[in-house]
Amino acid sequence: MRGTRMRRTAVVLAALALPVLAGVTTAHAGTPGARDACGPARPGQVRCFAEIRTGTVRAATGTPAGYGPADLRSAYRLPVGGGDGRTVAIVDAGDDAGAEADLAVYRDHYGLPACTTGNGCFRKVNQAGRASPLPADAGWGVEISLDLDAVSAVCPDCHLLLVEADSPGVDDMAAAVDTAVALGATVVSNSYGARENGDAPRLAGSYRHAGVAMVVSSGDDGYGQPNVPAAYDSVVAVGGTTLTRTGDGWHETAWSGAGSGCSAWIAKPSWQHDPNCPGRMVADVAAVADPDTGLAVYDAHDGAGWTVVGGTSAAAPVVAGITALAGHPDRFATAAHLYGTAGLTDVVGGANGTDRADCGGDYQCTALPGYDGPTGNGTPDGLGAF
Repeated sequence: MRGTRMRRTAVVLAALALPVLAGVTTAHAGTPGARDACGPARPGQVRCFAEIRTGTVRAATGTPAGYGPADLRSAYRLPVGGGDGRTVAIVDAGDDAGAEADLAVYRDHYGLPACTTGNGCFRKVNQAGRASPLPADAGWGVEISLDLDAVSAVCPDCHLLLVEADSPGVDDMAAAVDTAVALGATVVSNSYGARENGDAPRLAGSYRHAGVAMVVSSGDDGYGQPNVPAAYDSVVAVGGTTLTRTGDGWHETAWSGAGSGCSAWIAKPSWQHDPNCPGRMVADVAAVADPDTGLAVYDAHDGAGWTVVGGTSAAAPVVAGITALAGHPDRFATAAHLYGTAGLTDVVGGANGTDRADCGGDYQCTALPGYDGPTGNGTPDGLGAF
């Protein structure tokens, strides 16, 4: 087991989503020096969890700042290649006209094999599974680039299926997930969510498909009311960490924004045994999410070229790519396989709420040995857990 991990703190109270125009970026109250790539969502919609690091994002040498493929392979002890022919679907809202071109720049810069429509590696469709007409731009371009780049970084030989929902509406996003599965994806990455409510169980079936791993961001608002689809018992809910390089390797601490919480609407699955949450507890595992230690992303359409992006929108596609790389998506009809398994590094120390009364120092918001809400059972240590 590698180094222990501490958590920084942030306070987030459960709240209703506020209306905002699509594509507007806003400062994130819990993450100084970062802004939300997609902004809050209107009622009945999800928001993406990508957070763009502000300030200088390019090293003096001209090399992109942020972690690239070699960094992630080193931190999570991953093989250099793999995943040939396996399809990871990325489900996002609206069209990113520059998605394939931006992906080509990223992969070329890091020496990854080309992934294009022409060679059959990349495919972009609407939520009905057709190449046209594509939906209007919903302002999710940075999110889309992050998702494609993150999967590419850890599973360079995986095929990429981008399914663009007509809107960020919960029904459109669920329909896009169903389409991704119908088109052959065995791993589906979902970097979005909305606070759960009484309507949450209605769409659970779209996130439950035999033989398919559904990987979902836990959210960026710390401890509180959990998000769906992360709270569904058929998904792998991914929390977030701060990942830093040290003299003897890597050191990971829990990210203060990592979403965690106890569901009021989804029953406790049989494979979860944490004592103080009677419902589904989020999250299951974690990966790098802090925008201060985020991923290098190329987006010339909605961004300014190279930028650094984090949020649990980074963690979910990293775990999705690792799941595809391991080649056992059938293990993840639920997250049960990740409980009591080897191959994960525990994260210990800190909390994801500044008001300790939020959960009284309980594991739901405080990192303790073993399972806890912000980072679940830990972060990948090779492919053994997957």
